[in-house]
Amino acid sequence: MKLTSLALSALMISSLAAFAQETHPVVPPEAQNVTGAQPWRDIVIPRLHEFHPQQPKRIVLKNGMVILLQPDHELPFINGFIEIRGGSRDVPAAKTGLIDLYGSAWRTSGTAKQSGDQLDDLLEAKAAKVETDGDINSTSVSWSCLKQDENMVFAIAVDLLEHPAFSEKKLMLAKQQEIAGIVRRNDDASGIAGREAAKLVYGPDSPYTRQPEIATVMPITVADLKQWHDKTVTANNIIVGVGGDFDPAVMEQQLRAAFEGLPRGAAWPRPTGDFTGPKPGVYAIDKPDVNQSNVWIVGLGTQRNNPDYYALSVMNEIFSGGFGSRLFQDVRTRLGLAYSVSGAYGASYDHPGMFYTFASTKSESTAQATQEMFKDIGELKTKPFTEDELKMAKDQLLNSFIFHYDSKDKVLNAAATLEFYGYPADFLEKYRAGIEKVTVADLDRVAKKYIDPSKLAVLVVGNEAHFGTPLTTLNMGPVKQIDITIPMPAAMRQQMMGGPGQQ
Repeated sequence: MKLTSLALSALMISSLAAFAQETHPVVPPEAQNVTGAQPWRDIVIPRLHEFHPQQPKRIVLKNGMVILLQPDHELPFINGFIEIRGGSRDVPAAKTGLIDLYGSAWRTSGTAKQSGDQLDDLLEAKAAKVETDGDINSTSVSWSCLKQDENMVFAIAVDLLEHPAFSEKKLMLAKQQEIAGIVRRNDDASGIAGREAAKLVYGPDSPYTRQPEIATVMPITVADLKQWHDKTVTANNIIVGVGGDFDPAVMEQQLRAAFEGLPRGAAWPRPTGDFTGPKPGVYAIDKPDVNQSNVWIVGLGTQRNNPDYYALSVMNEIFSGGFGSRLFQDVRTRLGLAYSVSGAYGASYDHPGMFYTFASTKSESTAQATQEMFKDIGELKTKPFTEDELKMAKDQLLNSFIFHYDSKDKVLNAAATLEFYGYPADFLEKYRAGIEKVTVADLDRVAKKYIDPSKLAVLVVGNEAHFGTPLTTLNMGPVKQIDITIPMPAAMRQQMMGGPGQQ
């Protein structure tokens, strides 16, 4: 007999149901667990293995250069970097933007032997990369290539370091790109909020928050780039790291031959400055083209060498570490005031990080979401921490920590960072022990010591016409408007308006 598709389907469902009944019989209600027992709590979770990452070999040349070697024969690749102390925080305010231009024009200009365009063609043919970059505290040359091309690619990186060309044409191109970014920097509300929140914490004129302007970018010359290069590229100011498929003895010999002749210079000065945190109050930036508000509550964080760093890390995880955090459960899950809500008690290596609480909420709930976040911050001092919160936070921190260093390449980069800031090489290994030692009493202590809502500032970027409840209901004084107008040089403003005499 030929079965229809409908009948065949019914037969299959009946057979599956019978099989399920045989293998997993239905338990009558009277035999089910109705006592409220939670057997999954009896699952034994094994203790984490000891964390002892394979540290790279550390070599110090006679001229003071530090070299870190991390062999890894899993794949036939070699990656390297030359990290140089000195970045945008070390540049005079009148030349803000120099490091961005330097990092771009350095690579695109090429060397005395080969132009940047010639290097592009040569490296593309080998599926290799050599790049230059600059950030807040350093500049760098990095390279990546197949094992068989390492000699050629490394030679290019060294040539860039020792004989850069710094072309006027490439500098002008870098200026055009930088200015294009400047004139667009107020397009994105979240970008505005993050930028201005940092200014509240560190100050608008701080080396950590200064932003390039057209007037600071345009006067920068090739001579400025060369002067910066000559000032920073000294052997004792450099950390070189190489990871990948190589013989350590051969690589060490190659690096010694390349760098032992590099001259030594003056030690790079450590950053200084006072960090007093924000001036408390409510600050606002009106952005009429959005229907959501970016709300930041900000204060001063800490440094990683603070003995309380571990307790503050656990406290932060409980407060804002993820879906189970107090902040998320309250502001998003319970009240539905924000889709995105997060925070951190930030810890930088050589200066205080930012303590911030952030939410993206619809315009109408701006004031309510801000009040709720303030309430959660205040409860860090008044709402007792529990053993369950402590255990969960420790598990989350320690189980995720290993994934930051689960490859030799990541360990190499971490070792270079510790070397750069003068931290002990075993700082990562001490992290686990530091977290495991934290107690509920420690959490209560650091919350009372470091959390002070009266020292925090609020920044709101949103459509003020749609707030509904005014920000003055936060009872933090009059709202201070922040001007984010992009300064335009007179000649450029005149050109944009059509020239003199035109309306």
